[in-house]
Amino acid sequence: MTMRLSLIFIMITVTLDAMGIGLILPVMPDLIEEVQGITLSDAAIWGGILSASYAVMQFIFSPIIGNLSDRFGRRPILLISLLVMTVDYLIMSQANSIWLLLLGRIIAGIAAATHATALAYMADISPAEKRAQNFGLISAGFGMGFILGPVLGGILGGLDPRAPFYAAALLAGLNLIFGIFVAPETLRAENRRPFKWARANPLGGIMEIGALPNLAPLLAVMLAYQISNFVYPTIWAYYTQAAFGWDTGLIGASLAAYGVAIAVTQGALIRPILSYLGEARAVRYGLILNILSLWGYGFAPEAWMVWVLIPISSAGAVVAPAMQALMSRAAGADQQGALQGVLASCSALSMIISPLVMTQAFFWFTREGANLYLPGAAFLVSSLLMVASLVIFVSKGRGITTSAA
Repeated sequence: MTMRLSLIFIMITVTLDAMGIGLILPVMPDLIEEVQGITLSDAAIWGGILSASYAVMQFIFSPIIGNLSDRFGRRPILLISLLVMTVDYLIMSQANSIWLLLLGRIIAGIAAATHATALAYMADISPAEKRAQNFGLISAGFGMGFILGPVLGGILGGLDPRAPFYAAALLAGLNLIFGIFVAPETLRAENRRPFKWARANPLGGIMEIGALPNLAPLLAVMLAYQISNFVYPTIWAYYTQAAFGWDTGLIGASLAAYGVAIAVTQGALIRPILSYLGEARAVRYGLILNILSLWGYGFAPEAWMVWVLIPISSAGAVVAPAMQALMSRAAGADQQGALQGVLASCSALSMIISPLVMTQAFFWFTREGANLYLPGAAFLVSSLLMVASLVIFVSKGRGITTSAA
């Protein structure tokens, strides 16, 4: 019973981490406009800064917090992060300036950087034969959070732009109380190790690139793809409001629909797709689908077209797992850890770079006096990065993918 309750606690924690991102996406344009008294175009710039600051904190603190959990145990790290998250959401609910919102996102990024600790906790409480299954539950929790967050944020945001923050604080606080009573410490004293900054280096993954020279083209493909693909959470709320006048409810529903479609692709369709096409062809066709759907979002004149494009663009999500499989097979047995570290760093960098680039594209093509009003400009910028991914993959990655097949 104790293990089951602990597992439920971890599932709720990782779901809340993911919900913390999606919950506020539908309301950020209105909230930034309110506290700053600025236009939607200007609000997008600040939205990009807020998203990038959150990602920077996760990039820096994920390895630090993971190593702190090896020193002091999983329980105190997880409970402290939930306490900080609860207080932070309450602070953001009262924010009356952009600087307080920025501070709130910085703190939230630190508090939510507990993915490694949650995985470690799950490993501690799971028998060896059930670890893969239980790690899958963590991925499912993240997926569920990304679906539920926008829905709840859209519904509550329709009442008040600050309501989602109260809801997030309540959920985090209740989970904190739950964890205090049901989550025991799982790291034994003899298995703890001293904290060392060398192990907590957030650039560790990037520094490993030199150990993977034969995979450099595929890593370039992956980075360009991830920067491009992160356009969706970065710009979606601003794009749909500027192009079609959507309210927070519709924005949240559409984000949730996209999350469900991604989950279906990666959870149910990925195996038959890879079995039929193989990894290399799945990457090529997936990149082409992404390019076409990004063009569609960029030029879509009617709102109904967005709903048609969502399942098409989500089918392009086959690229990431296919690329990971290709690179894992091409890397040597002694390079797998380095590869995963590099991929984690690439993902973190994309979440920092993409908001800053994509919100600039939105601003310049929606601002007052723009020569061409084009709310979907960021998707067109993303399509160029996706084209670059395809070109590199076809021209430079052929030898690697052939040898890995």
